[in-house]
Amino acid sequence: MAIRFPTLPLAFVLSLGLAPAAARADAQAPAGSAKGSLVIAGGALRADNAPVWKKIVELAGGRGARIAVFPTAAGNPERSGRLTAEILASYGARPFVVPLAARLAGTDVRRAADDPQLAASVRSAGGAFFTGGDQGRITAALRHADGGASAVLDALWDLYRRGGVIAGTSAGAAIMSKTMFYEGRAPLPTLRDGITDGRDIAPGLGFIGDEVFVDQHLLIRGRFARMLPAMLAKHYKLGLGIDENTAAVVAPDRSIAVIGYKGALLLDLGQASVDAARTDFNVTGARISYLDSGDRYDPASGRFTPGPDKEKVDPADPSYRGPLFAADILGNTAVVDLLMKLCDSDQARATGIAFGDPAGAAADRGFEFTFTRTPESEGWTSNRADTYSVYRVRMDVRPVKLALPLYRAE
Repeated sequence: MAIRFPTLPLAFVLSLGLAPAAARADAQAPAGSAKGSLVIAGGALRADNAPVWKKIVELAGGRGARIAVFPTAAGNPERSGRLTAEILASYGARPFVVPLAARLAGTDVRRAADDPQLAASVRSAGGAFFTGGDQGRITAALRHADGGASAVLDALWDLYRRGGVIAGTSAGAAIMSKTMFYEGRAPLPTLRDGITDGRDIAPGLGFIGDEVFVDQHLLIRGRFARMLPAMLAKHYKLGLGIDENTAAVVAPDRSIAVIGYKGALLLDLGQASVDAARTDFNVTGARISYLDSGDRYDPASGRFTPGPDKEKVDPADPSYRGPLFAADILGNTAVVDLLMKLCDSDQARATGIAFGDPAGAAADRGFEFTFTRTPESEGWTSNRADTYSVYRVRMDVRPVKLALPLYRAE
């Protein structure tokens, strides 16, 4: 028997395998009880990315698992919810679309978020999946105006604490940390102008806990740079930035495994410092690592485990020789390309710079990124896939003044 929501559009009645809500066995589950898993995709998650979709279904309970699809962030939630449900169903799940979206015609979001039947259906599922779009729509829908949790948000936490999986892509990834990017400006303006609460960042849902900051669309958009001021402003030691069509799987013990197309950057500010006398952004002694697909990281021990096909790079036999420099460190995958060369180079240091339009505002203000191998740095390579993993490279960022014009025709 399907649960009906008479105030909602018929197309969004939970008709894709929804079973009656199960009785709650964990009504009094404490906040510190065992948690479930997270699958955090960095955006642009393709339907044919079998490792990611299969992992979501597996963690939700395997074939036949009920997964609540939240199209809350989407500009066209009806289409987004339907297509996502079809993908999950093709991998063996029994998805149902949760009719909770401000852009869904005929929906009262506040009323739906506190609907006891809707909350019960989410609570009894094995997993939940948040689609991409605008992450602000998710938090606005699931939280009351005073910041308190709605009934559906409480149900999501119950699902998670019971051992279920919370998954999401793009906007659905941003909400995973306690703080999320809100307006999401480009990296360079964020470095130049700093972070403002309520404009650049806002509270997320915090499923990953208080210690890790999450960002998405990472490598393709150079967003590692905008993570740094946000992490410093909110006192995060660890930042996890996930690239497109890739996912970080966070296990109940908080260990992280990367699966999918590309990889993820891990930023560690545990040893970092800033020069407070300077008004421009700067940081010294940060650590940056690149986790390729198949790699694992354990925050509790600080241990990296490369994928099974990786071999440690031999520094006595480097593939790259001579100075290493990137003219646009914020370009598509530029930082990873430079890190990969550094770990397999006769050089101990690589440099990249970031600057804007020579005709734009503050054209003479840029930043220099210096990456340095230290005794703790490691590089790993795969001969089969020609990919690298790079761990614990020191990163320093300082403001620089550019001489204008940057160039002229000859």
